[in-house]
Amino acid sequence: MESKDMKAIQRVLDKIGVEDLMNILCKEIPLSDLNTLLLEVFRQKTNDITAVDLLKKYSMNRFVQPSEIDPIWMKQLEVELLKISKSSLYTPIQISPVSPLGSCSVIATANQNKVISALRGTEVVSDATNVLALHVCDLLKKGKLKNDSDFIRFSTSHRHVRAQKFEQQGLVPHFNIFCMVTSGKDKGSYSFEQQALFEHIRVYRDIFKTVFNTDITVSLNASRGYADSKGLIQRLSDYMNKQLPEVSLVKNSIERDNLYYQGLQFTITAKLNGREINIGDGGIVDWSQQLLGNKKERMFISGIGLDLIYYILVNEGH
Repeated sequence: MESKDMKAIQRVLDKIGVEDLMNILCKEIPLSDLNTLLLEVFRQKTNDITAVDLLKKYSMNRFVQPSEIDPIWMKQLEVELLKISKSSLYTPIQISPVSPLGSCSVIATANQNKVISALRGTEVVSDATNVLALHVCDLLKKGKLKNDSDFIRFSTSHRHVRAQKFEQQGLVPHFNIFCMVTSGKDKGSYSFEQQALFEHIRVYRDIFKTVFNTDITVSLNASRGYADSKGLIQRLSDYMNKQLPEVSLVKNSIERDNLYYQGLQFTITAKLNGREINIGDGGIVDWSQQLLGNKKERMFISGIGLDLIYYILVNEGH
């Protein structure tokens, strides 16, 4: 936590004047009891808000302002992308606007302060891939789906909210991301990794060729987390050149200190409106291993930003 945040917290604690209050709230009170307490706090706080106050809060709160994006354009694009992914066996799913508290910071490396934490044990969704991963693992644990003989594949398009500030004019803290998650088992020889990468890139190839009439370039970047990430990148590169020779590949075998991905992180570049744009990324994550406590579990995720595509094609195209 940054020092300025700690100073602000300490200022509030000093003003309240209750000794060891932070430890009491964080360690001694169960989350359910804290939720009960905060619900009443916010109920009483809203009792003091007038209609005039409410309008003023709307005007000043950057999280609630509408986007400049044409919603019809966005909805039509979402439908097209979900249909394309469904044709490659990715089941479209409509996720909730909220997810369990800690969905991104517990299994991944996200800073919880960049997420809008909420009451009732929830947070506003800031990364739909984490939610898809939770859904997959919940189904696996309950025995409703299996990933032994075939992959589990889900896709979604969701409007995310993140708490960091966006400096570029026109951008707001909420934005659409299309994403996919694949779950399977380790069967040796990087068979899961090869097939999952191929399937994800094939979907993006089809999306950008069909919808935007452009090709993509994929960079395969080695990350820590695999015993031989250099060998992994080489195997994946060879497999992709064989399966999708029309897709341009860039191979980066030098390991990066990427705490998010394990072994592989790939990026997607596309030429839109005359500009080369880094439009999305993906790779291997260990989330299902953490959630299910099984080292044989494998998971592959990816996503592309749809708002960025809109601003390049529509706003800059005019």
